[in-house]
Order: sequence, then C-alpha cells, then structure tokens
Amino acid sequence: MSTKTILITGASSGIGAATARLAVEKGWQVGLFARSEEKLNALVEELGDKATALPGDVTDFDSVKAAMDGFASKVGGIDAVYANAGTGLSAPGTDAGDPDEWANMVNVNILGVLWTVKAAMPHLKARKGHLLLTGSAAGRRHIAGSVYGASKWFVHGYGGNLSEEMKEFGGRCTVIAPGMVDTPFFDEPKPDKLQPEDIANAVFHALDADPRCAVNEIFLMPTQ
Repeated sequence: MSTKTILITGASSGIGAATARLAVEKGWQVGLFARSEEKLNALVEELGDKATALPGDVTDFDSVKAAMDGFASKVGGIDAVYANAGTGLSAPGTDAGDPDEWANMVNVNILGVLWTVKAAMPHLKARKGHLLLTGSAAGRRHIAGSVYGASKWFVHGYGGNLSEEMKEFGGRCTVIAPGMVDTPFFDEPKPDKLQPEDIANAVFHALDADPRCAVNEIFLMPTQ
C-alpha cells in the first residue's frame, strides 16, 4: 500500500505544525506550506524525510499552485489537503475595525482558502481525495460586529458547498471548527483552552473515517 500524502497550509506553527507531526507519526508524507521558510526548515529537520518544506504565500494563487503541483510531482499524488492558514484582527467589531486589516484578513481567510482549493482540486479528483478547512466557533454563531467571524462563516458555507461538489468524484470535505485554541494566534498563552493536538486529532478522525462516511464538520470547544 502506497504512503498517503497531505499538504497543509499555515503549517509552520500551531494547528498546522501539530497536524504535520501527527501525520508523520502515522506514516504520511507531508507538504508544509507557509511563508516562513526558516520555521518550515526547522520543522522538516524535526520531522525528517517524510516532510517537505514548501515556502509560499497563500494569498498568491501562482505560489499555491506551484507548491501543490511540485509536491504532487515529488510524492506521486496528493490524498488530502488541509487549508488551515488563517489570520485574525487586532481591532474587533465593525465600527472600531480597520479596513486595511480587513483587506489583509480577507486575502488570507477567504481568497487564501479559494486559491488552495482551486490548486488542490485536480489532485484530489485524481485520488478521490479529502479536503479539510479550518473553520471556527466564530463561524457558527453571531458575534457583535465580527468581521473575522464573517470570514469563518464563509469557510463553513463554502465547505458545505464543496462537500456537494466533491461527491461527484467520490471525494470528501470536512470543516474543522474549534473554539479557542492555545496557539501563537493569541498574544497571551491559553493553557486551559484547546491544544493544537486536539485539532490534529480531529483532522485524522475525519481522514480515517471509512470512505462511505463523510464527516462534514467537527465542532470542538474547550470544556473550560
């Protein structure tokens, strides 16, 4: 049986890095896509020859496509793609929000997901593959004026639409929707909240499900 393969965006830290570690532990080949070449190289050094550094910018379609095609060529095809890259805002709400910050966030959280999915689709179609998207608790409920939350509502809606589209070729799409996770996304540590490893385990719950079972969404919340 050939080694399974996954490409992860936002792979240099937090949820992406934890998912990469679990993937390698399970014997998968992993493509690590993120902007920080230095962090990616350090992660490859940790994970060994099952990991490939793919430095690039998720807001640049050509960058994403080149990484996707290059990784597929190196490992012989792609079984799963995890569109995990995302960013938040320092000024919450609409009235107090910063339009420049919004533009940057939309480029990452919405266009970055679109570019990743577009680049991934031919590879996933070839293998009846699996697409995963990082959603959020903020994409499942209304939060006063939250533009970040609205970007995650997009992810949840688009993920459902992709599930319908991917049925046509036997593929699957899962939205992973965590509440607060203790990652570098936040300035202060959140030790009593979800850990990146919890999200990685959710990713593999979806990936390991029998092909007859499409896990459309996993919603995780910290108990405290």
